[in-house]
Amino acid sequence: MTSPRRVPIFDGHNDVLLRLYRRGGTNAARAFLEGGDKGQLDLPMAREGGFAGGLFAIFVPSSDGAAGPNETPSRNVDAAALVAPAVELTVVQTTVFRMLSLLLRIERESQGQVRVCRSVGQIQEALEDGVLAAVLHLEGAEAIDPDFELLDVLYAAGLRSLGPVWSRPNAFGHGVPFLCPSSPDTGPGLTDLGKKLIGACNQLRILIDLSHLNEGGFWDVAEISNAPLVATHSNAHALSPHSRNLTDRQLIAIRETGGIAGVNFATSFLRADGRRDADTPIELVIDHIEHMLKHAGEDGVGLGSDFDGAKIPAGIGNAAGLQNLVEVMRTRDYGEPLIEKICFRNWLRVLAQTW
Repeated sequence: MTSPRRVPIFDGHNDVLLRLYRRGGTNAARAFLEGGDKGQLDLPMAREGGFAGGLFAIFVPSSDGAAGPNETPSRNVDAAALVAPAVELTVVQTTVFRMLSLLLRIERESQGQVRVCRSVGQIQEALEDGVLAAVLHLEGAEAIDPDFELLDVLYAAGLRSLGPVWSRPNAFGHGVPFLCPSSPDTGPGLTDLGKKLIGACNQLRILIDLSHLNEGGFWDVAEISNAPLVATHSNAHALSPHSRNLTDRQLIAIRETGGIAGVNFATSFLRADGRRDADTPIELVIDHIEHMLKHAGEDGVGLGSDFDGAKIPAGIGNAAGLQNLVEVMRTRDYGEPLIEKICFRNWLRVLAQTW
């Protein structure tokens, strides 16, 4: 009996660079390439699970040492009390350069097994060659100066995707706090400088990630950007009333611009109660996919795992378990063409249209 066909996965978001940066040491790149380290994503896991590539985030933790991605109170508290403190410019720039160096060292030491990709053509070549395709993403633009000089430098180094904010305010706008239940409409949107940043990203053809923006910022980008609307790792607010998730109206706007929303595996964004609990059915991921397909369309939904930045369902576990999710899609009678769209083709289409 033949085993089911493995479908390649192109993923909208992971935090492996943050995990490796925090690990420290001169062999952090080798830890990714050789595996055996704690975490949810490394090269052996990627090979086993069909993780073919994705957006590799550079995220600078807050100065208070908060981990970042998914500290979610499942109660209504003062949103202002949940906002992480800002990070000083020289600190954040130094951290960005260190994580960028780490990704470039992974590529250099991989003996051709990992490739930092700067175009969709390069991603497609990597997929054909069986090479892991890494796209550089900046999660929170605190490192960017008001004249956008560093943006030019990072673009030359390979930056092709940028989220103006993480879930803390900065010079460019306001992110949503980690709060459930909560509307994503939690305050003002983009600043004047933030609107200029959107224009600069449009000019350079850098993807603009809406996942951590509040609803006001989302609609600001929708009004001024000439690129598809993209939320790399967010779920359906109708199923999980978390401030980080997307309303049906936002999903429809993503569809209308030919954009994409990457379904996040974080249990706190899957569950109606917002809990971080690995004992969460993998079927909840599919429930979000199905809801988002209804509103964003079959061309507007992908995957945005949040590996190494989230508590995810045990049924997936880590990147090695990605084909488990594919098998659940098959049990829900998803045809192979739709599965391929969700797993990688929709991402490649949107990246081609944006870049």
